[in-house]
Amino acid sequence: MIKKALVFTLLIALCFSCSKQIKNTKLTGSVFGTTYSVIYDSDENYQPQFDSLFTVINKSMSTYISDSDISKINRNEDVQMDEHFIKVFNTAKAIYRYTEGAFDPTIGAMVNAWDFGPQGKINHIDSLQIDSLMRDVGFNKLGLRDGKIQKRPNAFLDFNAIAKGYGVDVIGEYLESQHVANYLVEIGGEVRGRGMNIEKEQPWKVGVEMPHFDGTQSILQAIDLVDEAMATSGTYRKFKIDDNGNRYSHIIDTKTGYPSKTNLLSISVIAEDCMTADAYATAFKAMGIEKVEAFLGKHPELKVFLIFENDKGDFETMAINGFPAE
Repeated sequence: MIKKALVFTLLIALCFSCSKQIKNTKLTGSVFGTTYSVIYDSDENYQPQFDSLFTVINKSMSTYISDSDISKINRNEDVQMDEHFIKVFNTAKAIYRYTEGAFDPTIGAMVNAWDFGPQGKINHIDSLQIDSLMRDVGFNKLGLRDGKIQKRPNAFLDFNAIAKGYGVDVIGEYLESQHVANYLVEIGGEVRGRGMNIEKEQPWKVGVEMPHFDGTQSILQAIDLVDEAMATSGTYRKFKIDDNGNRYSHIIDTKTGYPSKTNLLSISVIAEDCMTADAYATAFKAMGIEKVEAFLGKHPELKVFLIFENDKGDFETMAINGFPAE
């Protein structure tokens, strides 16, 4: 009896020891003008593969690279689109329609005009200049035929509001192709998680930030991310102040051409994939609270967390469609 108990105790100790040896692999680096982190439950080093995928996506869709496909398109050069570009284009077109133009990648000309983009700056932008630039804004004015973009000569295409989320998905899908079931991919705050954190034996934890205009960072709350993706858009970091002290959001209203002036400070969207979450987080910033609530009533597949200023200048929050808020 004592011998059996001793064997049982040794087995427990052995199992406990084995469980403690489970470790995740974590790879970090820089990409898309920001940083990335990938945590997964494999001993394989996929850094070369990640770097290769990042290079392909940048070559396809980075407006910050002069010889990328999208830069060539914006110069009206004849370019055959790759599978990454086509996938992002078609998803962007669908979300453009669903949001009635609130998400519009052709707003890039206005982003540049307000000096939030990779090229151009208008120091004293006026209504006449805005009206002129807005003539070429409208994703419905672009077409994709036989792998080539058809657009107006002055139209400027910018996928920066969706491509980062797509990059997260590409890395996640690559890991899945290598039979990695448990991972967390993060690029510049946009995340995609599958499975669980086997090292801690619990779901992946991600943070929702508290808005700070002074550049400091703090977490408002931590949530579990289970087989989903989350993206956040806000005005509390990326903004400009003019000579009169007016704060301009980097989110441009696709209807007016002016920076968004809603009281929304931060929008976090949870969706099945990060590309979708990324695009909707941008669109909702321009739509405002009431329109977002009405839209989400018809789209229960999107979970959303809003942080906004009330009439007294205090922060308030709103969780919609089951977003896991405290």
